[in-house]
Amino acid sequence: MMKYPRSPKALLGGIAHLGRFIDKIRLRHVGEIQDYNYITVGFDKYLIDFLQIDPKAFEQRVLAGGTDEELLAWVRANSRKPSEQEIAQWSQGLLSSGPKDDAAHQRFQGRLEGIATKRGVPVSTLPSISTWADVIELDEGRM
Repeated sequence: MMKYPRSPKALLGGIAHLGRFIDKIRLRHVGEIQDYNYITVGFDKYLIDFLQIDPKAFEQRVLAGGTDEELLAWVRANSRKPSEQEIAQWSQGLLSSGPKDDAAHQRFQGRLEGIATKRGVPVSTLPSISTWADVIELDEGRM
C-alpha cells in the first residue's frame, strides 16, 4: 500500500501545502516516494518562493525530527514573515489554481488519463475537477 503525503489542502499555520511538503521530505528520505515533483517544481517551488526559505536548510530541519509545530516555528523564524492575510490569499490562490495555458491543460488532461488508467475506468467517470490540488486529491484517492 502506497503511503501518501498529506493533502495540500491541510493547512499548517494557515499555509496550504506546508504539511504536505514536510511529509514529502520525510517519505522521500525513507525511500517511500521517488517519482513526486520535489522542491524545484510545482507546489513545493511555489511554497519555497512564497516563504523565501532555503529548501536545503528546511529539508535538513525536517529530517532532524520534530513536530509540525516545531517545524512551523522554524519556518516562521526563517521565512520572510508574510502577514496572516498574505498567507490566506496565497493559500487560497494555490488551492484554486488550475491549468493556465494549452501546455498546462494538456498536462492536466494527461494526469486525469493516468488516474483513470490506474483505476481501470474511463476518464469520463472521474469527478469533474479544475484545480491542480484536486488532481492530487483524486490521484491519492481522497476523492
